[in-house]
Amino acid sequence: MRLQKYLSRAGVASRRAGEELILAGRVTIDGEVAKLGDKVDPARQAVAVDGKPLRPARREYFVLNKPKGYLSTVFDRYGRRTVMDLLPEAPPGTHLVGRLDRDVEGLLLLTNDGDFTAAMTHPSREVDKVYLARVRGVPSPGDLARLMSGVMLEDGPTAPAKARLVEKYAGEAVVEIAIHEGRKRQVKRMMATIRRPVIALKRIRFGPLSLGNLGRGEWRKLTEAEVRACLAAAKSDRPTPGDANRG
Repeated sequence: MRLQKYLSRAGVASRRAGEELILAGRVTIDGEVAKLGDKVDPARQAVAVDGKPLRPARREYFVLNKPKGYLSTVFDRYGRRTVMDLLPEAPPGTHLVGRLDRDVEGLLLLTNDGDFTAAMTHPSREVDKVYLARVRGVPSPGDLARLMSGVMLEDGPTAPAKARLVEKYAGEAVVEIAIHEGRKRQVKRMMATIRRPVIALKRIRFGPLSLGNLGRGEWRKLTEAEVRACLAAAKSDRPTPGDANRG
């Protein structure tokens, strides 16, 4: 097995991040500093990161209904609240599958499976993320058409989105928008191009997963069927797990 794949399976990092650990000289095999391209037999060889031995972690997958006010990070050096405060049962190596801004609420995925994270977040996989955006003013059909054609941001044009008007009332509206890119503050910036600033934003779906009955701050584990559905949505060529919660 390639070393970076083993690091991913052990819940240390995605394969790409694992490559960076190897290049930095932080990974050893049987006490020797590993090189990129090395292979490992976990049954016979001892792998360590920063001197700490690794053992394959049981793969776990979580969906969380993130409230506003929590940082989408595993650790914050200033002691601010993070989503990990809501998930005390998370095993070592758990990380975020994408992120949500501090003032954004809704569906957030977490796992210790780096391959799953790569499949769900790589732009080439085009996994939809669906949001409800409460905006100032009411977008016109032309505004929605612009979003669906793609708009120009300072870091380049966006891919075409899916957008529809859900509700409108005095001076405000709710727009459902689906994107598959993961740029920083993308939905807010897209809405700004049509002069409809976002007042509140909530992610309601990621690939085939929706919030369901999860209340704010609540979480649950994904079922085996849900993990399979996510990988299918990501057009993953990775073998699907025989058991979502088995190592």
